[in-house]
Amino acid sequence: MAMPVVALVGRPNVGKSTLFNRIANERISIVEDTPGVTRDRIYTHAEWLGKQFSMIDTGGITMESQQLNQEIKNQAEIAIEEADVVIMVVDARVGVVDDDETVARILYQSQKPVILAVNKADNLEQRQDIYDFYTLGLGDPLPVSGVHGTGVGDLLDEVVKNFSDDQMIDDDDSIKFSFIGRPNVGKSSLVNAILGENRVIVSNQEGTTRDSVDTSFIDETGQLYTMIDTAGIRKRGKVYENTEKYSVMRALRAIDRSDVVIMVIDGEQGIREQDKRVAGFAHEAGRGVVIAVNKWDIVANKDHKTMQEFEAYIRTEFRYLSYAPIIFVSALKHQRLQQIVELVAAINDNQNRRIQSSLLNEMLLKATAIAPAPTVKTKRLKVYYLTQVATNPPTFIAFVNDPEIFHFSYERFIINQLREMFDFTGTPIKVIARLRK
Repeated sequence: MAMPVVALVGRPNVGKSTLFNRIANERISIVEDTPGVTRDRIYTHAEWLGKQFSMIDTGGITMESQQLNQEIKNQAEIAIEEADVVIMVVDARVGVVDDDETVARILYQSQKPVILAVNKADNLEQRQDIYDFYTLGLGDPLPVSGVHGTGVGDLLDEVVKNFSDDQMIDDDDSIKFSFIGRPNVGKSSLVNAILGENRVIVSNQEGTTRDSVDTSFIDETGQLYTMIDTAGIRKRGKVYENTEKYSVMRALRAIDRSDVVIMVIDGEQGIREQDKRVAGFAHEAGRGVVIAVNKWDIVANKDHKTMQEFEAYIRTEFRYLSYAPIIFVSALKHQRLQQIVELVAAINDNQNRRIQSSLLNEMLLKATAIAPAPTVKTKRLKVYYLTQVATNPPTFIAFVNDPEIFHFSYERFIINQLREMFDFTGTPIKVIARLRK
């Protein structure tokens, strides 16, 4: 399911980043009292009234002639194009200015639902001074305070009213998987090789794939799959073209839509720091992960130990992906491509695996016999029982006497015991400590 996308736009220094952080409930954007600090779009997930959505923070739109301001304007226009709903942010203290009218004109052309948020309405007097903003022709202005949080609930009520039902429902029962990674590691070539036909443009030019491309196919068992090819995610410092920056959003949305993510590494070039960041997107999203080392056919000076040494190298660099299987493939030579599809199917099953509470607590008894719960500050942790509460990824509640002393090392121990007892290959596992009442 592709979550609805909400973009915050407006001229510089109206408080978009502060409002963004308030909605996201965490400080993600840099907040500084200087116009133009937020130069690139920044993305996060948010939820209101049980409805999840992606949110984009943008640099301000302004008509000044400096090159940077033109770049920020282009970025905001791309975000508007990507968004399902736009929040236009204005400043209650300053009132309507020419740049606000410029933004409003751009939004008229977008034909997107627009919610007008009058930010910095921190007191009663400022909340009453919002009526000038009717001149923008964007409907009722809503007074909000990104700093204090007042009015944000009313704003989000209006936002979610504009989500269509088909955005919240996914009727497609196919297994969805995407290829992510740096540009030019061979993602599009793998898609084409698996399909056996050129359905995606393939080029050795970095960034050829500008958009995510969905392709469906059925395997010999009759299982329906949807492959999502994505543009390469490249390091922010090297991202110059607007279309390249736009592709990052597409890649993150592809991860959101995927059941399983294939992290593609260039076998010839090895692992770069950017590979770790890209893989982190999938891990944090709770998706199943396969690590595919592509171009293995052109790795020089291979012997019987090369694959084993490269796998050890991957495990060292991707410690948080210890659960992800590693496969060495070649799109050019069609080596082990069928194994990718088989792994995706198996990991999808593991993502959806449910374990009976009786089996979980049998495992817990054995685990505590192996390693009794630790004592923290003279208080011994007691884990009374485990129960599974969700899938995708498998999520368990551990009922304990004190969640504060449920140390991450013991959490990791329980996760390892779950993996040893049950097949959770390829999927992250979450264990949440709760107080037993």
